[in-house]
Amino acid sequence: MRLRFRQLQAFHAIVEVGTVTGAAEALGISQPGISNLLAELERQTGLKLFERLHGRLVPTPEAELMHREIDTVVRGLDHVTQTVVDLQNKQAGQLQVASQHSMSFGFMPKLIAEFAKSRPDMNISFQSQYSTKIQEWVLSGLFEIGICEMPMLYDTLHSYPINVETRIALHKDNPLAGHEVLTPDLLRNEPFLVMGPDHITQRRLRDAFERANIPLNAKVHSHLFKNLLAFVKEGMGVALLDRFGLEFDYDNRFVARRFEPTIMMEMAVITSGTRPLSQLGQEFLALLLAELQPYTADDKPIVRGK
Repeated sequence: MRLRFRQLQAFHAIVEVGTVTGAAEALGISQPGISNLLAELERQTGLKLFERLHGRLVPTPEAELMHREIDTVVRGLDHVTQTVVDLQNKQAGQLQVASQHSMSFGFMPKLIAEFAKSRPDMNISFQSQYSTKIQEWVLSGLFEIGICEMPMLYDTLHSYPINVETRIALHKDNPLAGHEVLTPDLLRNEPFLVMGPDHITQRRLRDAFERANIPLNAKVHSHLFKNLLAFVKEGMGVALLDRFGLEFDYDNRFVARRFEPTIMMEMAVITSGTRPLSQLGQEFLALLLAELQPYTADDKPIVRGK
């Protein structure tokens, strides 16, 4: 005996709603179509599946047992069908994004939350990590989209460069907070809270002070901008930080000022060059690049991936 799924689906719908009319509406087929499917099923099985009582079809004991057996199958296919529709409408799927640390405390959670509002069934995988590890993750396929600091380590990654101007963060009570722009000369006596010696901001900050013939007074070293800002809030010194950590921290104990000469933080949004992005990933990537635009140098358009 080879039962057709459509027969089982029609039978299941009749049990659920109690009428041929309701089953036809639920499945989007005609009433005669439902009746024919039910007649075929009864003929193939040799079972009487329904009794008519007060205008409704009441399942027989055999039908009740049969319904219990096929309920999971029918509902499972309905779930698969809805998942496909959701994917087509970009309502479901998995968003896989990794970010360097400073963007992960405000910018990225806010953006992902906004993106998820219209996608209640979307699964989200988000991690913050050092930039070298993010590139490894995207390269290996663990994440579809990454945001990292330059340089690029792998030729097989697509990159969308972002150049972000840094700022000097200082305690609100620091007398230098009265200046709109800070220079090495103004900062000559300030203790600096800096990233490790290999970080691009640390190297360029030291170069700027050396060109001005002023020693850089590095007092605290750390590996995260978030840590440096925490020390600034405690009045331990000043720090050169990117805009993401500054603009999404609403503590009123610090202020941010421009620094001259300008020091840029070179970053990139990255995707795999060997695997296509999912539809969900493509849509999030477009949103991410648009939201990053105001942070780029001179607000120039972000260069398409290369």
